[in-house]
Amino acid sequence: MTAPFADRLASAVREKRSPCCIGLDPRPEWLPSEIRSTLAVRPTAASIARALERFHTRILERIAPIVPIVKPQLAFFEQLGSAGVAAYEDLVERARRLGLLVLADAKRADIGTTSEAYARAFLGGGSVEGAEISPPAADAMTVQPYMGSDSLEPFVEACDRRAVGVFVLVKTSNPGSAELQELRCGERRVCDHVAEMVARLGRTRVGASGYSPVGAVVGATHPSDLAPLRAAMPHAVLLLPGYGAQGAKADDVVGAFDARAGGALVVAARSVNFAYRRSDGAEDRDWEGSIERAARDMNASVAAALERAGKPLR
Repeated sequence: MTAPFADRLASAVREKRSPCCIGLDPRPEWLPSEIRSTLAVRPTAASIARALERFHTRILERIAPIVPIVKPQLAFFEQLGSAGVAAYEDLVERARRLGLLVLADAKRADIGTTSEAYARAFLGGGSVEGAEISPPAADAMTVQPYMGSDSLEPFVEACDRRAVGVFVLVKTSNPGSAELQELRCGERRVCDHVAEMVARLGRTRVGASGYSPVGAVVGATHPSDLAPLRAAMPHAVLLLPGYGAQGAKADDVVGAFDARAGGALVVAARSVNFAYRRSDGAEDRDWEGSIERAARDMNASVAAALERAGKPLR
């Protein structure tokens, strides 16, 4: 029987001594020269998708021993149509074979039946009109709460059935998040009400790790919010985008972790994926080594910050 998602995640974090998640946001125009040289003079969606597969094959092999989980951003694949979706599915299968957990950054949710379809699409197949549908399944996915808790219930039910996880958008890392998420609704902000929803959905689903499969996205770019939201969602794993290229530093994220250095994942994408791109526009020849070093440096920086905060990794 498959262990609950939060327990599998906690085990992987301990094994690799890393609470870091690498976001995979493939930008064709930023691919290393070695990969771009394989594109035709007039690239097609199919040739670009094949280039992404080659790029991610090399990245995954380098970072699999270093971090527990990767987060492919679906939009960068879906923009290439069916070829891009195939490249995403290839990435999921390769990552799983290498022992990595996969978090699909899809940010979906809708009325109940549509959410059920989204859950089947990203978290594992099921029967549709008697046909068994088995797309490569991620271990977790991101979902948005704007339509209310009933739109999230099909995803939470998938957590119960398939030992997967969901991360609900609570306080996102982008500057414009304040326009809605900081609005006062009674004496609390909208994001605080969403946090309460996350806590309620996860309360009865806590595993041996002390965490539930219902996690929350809380931007590392809002360090003053991390400790209060950690307290409001004591059993939710907090996914912390915004480290690196968006400006958040290792010391900014420590408030999201519990006293045992658990319960949070720090996300970096561009600062690791494209570490070979230098500020002068040149490219490091050892582009794979640059990515691996960036991932190791991230691990070391986060571990040092947790040590300073009295929350050493165990």
